[in-house]
Amino acid sequence: EIEIGVVAPTGFFDPFGLSTNIDAETFEAYRASELKHGRVCMLAVIGYIVPEVFRFPGEIAPGVAFADIPNGVAAIEAVPSLGWLQMFFLIGATD
Repeated sequence: EIEIGVVAPTGFFDPFGLSTNIDAETFEAYRASELKHGRVCMLAVIGYIVPEVFRFPGEIAPGVAFADIPNGVAAIEAVPSLGWLQMFFLIGATD
């Protein structure tokens, strides 16, 4: 096979058989979704690591400095609700 992703000696790797009984258009949609999800995961990892070494100067909200926001999952409760709403609409607009 000369498809992208085919590696000798294993050939086409599909251990769960997700690509059997589908047409070429569906296969390409699956491939595009896999790439998109992989890129989102890579950005999520970077977003989890970067706050350990860098903080933006200034405030995320009036009276709440970026330096006051804890890292990781603890930040969920520390960010004001309007901040989450702003991030939600920004992500929706860029997607």
